[in-house]
Amino acid sequence: MTLDTWLAFFVASCVISLSPGAGAIASMSSGLQHGFWRGYWNAIGLQLGLALQIAVVAAGVGAVLATSALAFTLIKWFGVAYLVWLAIKQWQARPAELPQAGQDASSARPWSLVARGFLVNASNPKAVVFMLAVLPQFIDPARPLLEQYLVIGVTMVVVDLIVMAGYTGLAAKVLRLLRTPRQQRVMNRTFASLFVGAAALLATVRRTAS
Repeated sequence: MTLDTWLAFFVASCVISLSPGAGAIASMSSGLQHGFWRGYWNAIGLQLGLALQIAVVAAGVGAVLATSALAFTLIKWFGVAYLVWLAIKQWQARPAELPQAGQDASSARPWSLVARGFLVNASNPKAVVFMLAVLPQFIDPARPLLEQYLVIGVTMVVVDLIVMAGYTGLAAKVLRLLRTPRQQRVMNRTFASLFVGAAALLATVRRTAS
């Protein structure tokens, strides 16, 4: 991959990561509930899901997903159900006693936040189809494919880690301003509504006819 091609892909990765979506909502929700350092484990899970999507495209499985209505539909509705489940959990979240500055009082286990982030990205078939359409444009078939996909994967993951850190950190800062149970309930239900909105958008996605 030439430098010019990589720079073009880097810009595309920044635009993709900054675009509000289920991953950004999940990152802000985690930052709000658990603070930055604990909530950032969710971003790690998002990257594992992103890496899986890139691997699927690189292996050619993405082409099958793009042409198989059944596979696309099954993964799509699993993603919708999972986002709705996250919305319910967020809506039911109880106001918590806020930790002091520099203290993380969250009891959430890192592995559960990693799994949550992973499922958010891994259950989005539209993202795989989107990358199937975009990534090949930056691939030179005359060069070794594995090396190029590794460069693409590392670039996307690093960019997304930085962007999700911003979303998580922003929500964690907001957490410090929520001092009453009522304020926390309003914020939790706001994010629950955003998860429902993301689920509704995913439900409207249709497989592109081949």
